[in-house]
Amino acid sequence: MNAPTSGSTWLDAASVTPEVFALRPDYRALLVLAEGLVPGPSDDHSERLLVEAEHRVAQRLQGGRPEELPEIAAWRDAYRAFGAKPQRTRPSVEALVRRIDDGLPRIDRITDTYNAISVAHLLPLGGEDADRYDGPARLVRATGQEPFEVVVAGEPGTEHPEAGEVVWTDDAGVTCRRWNWRQSPRTRISLHTTNALFIIDGLLDATPGIAINEAAEALRSALAAFSPGARFSSRLLAP
Repeated sequence: MNAPTSGSTWLDAASVTPEVFALRPDYRALLVLAEGLVPGPSDDHSERLLVEAEHRVAQRLQGGRPEELPEIAAWRDAYRAFGAKPQRTRPSVEALVRRIDDGLPRIDRITDTYNAISVAHLLPLGGEDADRYDGPARLVRATGQEPFEVVVAGEPGTEHPEAGEVVWTDDAGVTCRRWNWRQSPRTRISLHTTNALFIIDGLLDATPGIAINEAAEALRSALAAFSPGARFSSRLLAP
């Protein structure tokens, strides 16, 4: 991390601007920093988590549509509040739930783990390589000038968010667009990631605070199962 070496100190500098809370006063961000993870390819442990998550959400859906679930409907409303069209750019948890019939993606065991927790608890949950950050994480409404690194047809490039869009950013630019829609490859989890920041997005109107805490505990437990030496710190961002 290009930030204080103490995980708790780095988390203390994270923030959500009042302009974001004005859109959704019920929004809460629970940040979990995991240091000392053991990265690796997808394995039996991550496969089990993904299969359990697929079965759990299938039981909730009962053949219905993802947007009919109150947790996902609330996130669609949050997207509309800053001008996004959730039919085109879906909240991350909805995008994952829509893939369960064909199976959730299998990427690597850290990414598989947080995707499984996201689907099982119906909460947007993103994972980032903390060592690729430049300064603390901040959730803001974009000016439209912030750089967002992308890869198009195998070539690196730069895009910019729309003015007023809700984005996670650090000192180098946007790390995730439209609250939790699309991550930048700059901070993406890889097979070299040992320190990771996980962002659990909650809307209290649809998901009680205790459920957000339960998701965080499930995440820590699942990560510790293959990284017994990992250290965890966390911080809740609220109005």
